[in-house]
Amino acid sequence: MKIVDVKCAKALTGFYFDDQRAIKQNAAHDGFTYIGNPVTAGFSAVRQAGEAVSVLIILADGQIAHGDCAAVQYSGAGGRDPLFLANDFIPIIEQDIKPLLLGQEATCFRRLAEQVDQLTDGNGKKIHTALRYGVTQAILDAVAKANKKLMCEIVAEEYHTSVSKQEIPIFAQSGDDRYDNVDKMIIKQAKVLPHGLINNVQEKLGRHGELLLDYVKWLRSRIMQLRVNPDYIPTLHIDCYGTIGIAFQNDTAKMVEYFQQLEQAAAPLALRIEGPLDVEEREGQIRALAELTRHLHQENIMVQIVADEWCNTLEDIKLFADSRAGDMLQIKAPDLGGINNIIDAVLYCKTKGIGAYLGGTCNETDRSAQVCVHLAMATQPDQVLAKPGMGVDEGYMIVFNEMQRILALRK
Repeated sequence: MKIVDVKCAKALTGFYFDDQRAIKQNAAHDGFTYIGNPVTAGFSAVRQAGEAVSVLIILADGQIAHGDCAAVQYSGAGGRDPLFLANDFIPIIEQDIKPLLLGQEATCFRRLAEQVDQLTDGNGKKIHTALRYGVTQAILDAVAKANKKLMCEIVAEEYHTSVSKQEIPIFAQSGDDRYDNVDKMIIKQAKVLPHGLINNVQEKLGRHGELLLDYVKWLRSRIMQLRVNPDYIPTLHIDCYGTIGIAFQNDTAKMVEYFQQLEQAAAPLALRIEGPLDVEEREGQIRALAELTRHLHQENIMVQIVADEWCNTLEDIKLFADSRAGDMLQIKAPDLGGINNIIDAVLYCKTKGIGAYLGGTCNETDRSAQVCVHLAMATQPDQVLAKPGMGVDEGYMIVFNEMQRILALRK
């Protein structure tokens, strides 16, 4: 089945682009936005509307496949590609990617995806991760439609895996509404919660970690209070954006002592802390997370460390996994470029015996979330993120429902 045309549509994401560096430098809230000037290149405000590009692949029989190019909320931070604005990148799809795809047979996802993922610009640098992310989604959908199969079935066939026969645990994220949104998660029995968005020391973590400690105690209490089923025992997973390292000056001994307090506050619930520190460069981040993880294991403190910042590309993920820099790695879907890299990343983590979290960002779209569910069902990571958005209900619905459709169709 040949590809006969490629179209682009400017789209909105499920959230916003935020200048993480400006927020870390204490940009203050003003309603839903922030006061202050952006500091990361490309931003016109600390918070601005998220943009995407919907890529439509038309097959010879008239079927239309599609995927969405999207970038993370904190674009331009932590070693990531710069801000992704639709009007800047649609011409690249039309001039450079469309000619590559026209006339191609939609028979093999992996071959076409790797071709797109290796595309470079005039300077020899790979094209923006968001472009590779969205176009390869559309390619997977095109191959699935041409072969009259589900996207997860194509992945399983080409990568020699098995499609899961049960749900992959879904991780719900709260955004700044970290109390009311937790109630929604408990009511819907999300297996992993709440993310929490602890991205500011003074307002959210506390100078000595006291605000997060109180929040963990509240989480445990609220879950026990609201749960209807006594068998509902979710895992707590809190993203700290490096703020613990800031508060404790990256002192490993002090952080280990603090993690022991967090573990006691969460019990009997398991606790994961994502991004406890950020040393602003990859090799240093690997060393610091590996040291922290090792000390927690030595002290028999059962808080799991989840790597995020500087663990962006497939190469990064392999380095973090090889160094045991964390107990679990977030495979932040848009950061890896082609979705073929997401598949390879999950499978690599599994071979290394390290936790695989197929994540992403609130700043994606419904389509990219649906495609990621298919990748998760075919590769079986430890958890998958509910996305996009920060309202819980919408993102959780999109991911949960797509997963249930797959299970029902394959039963």
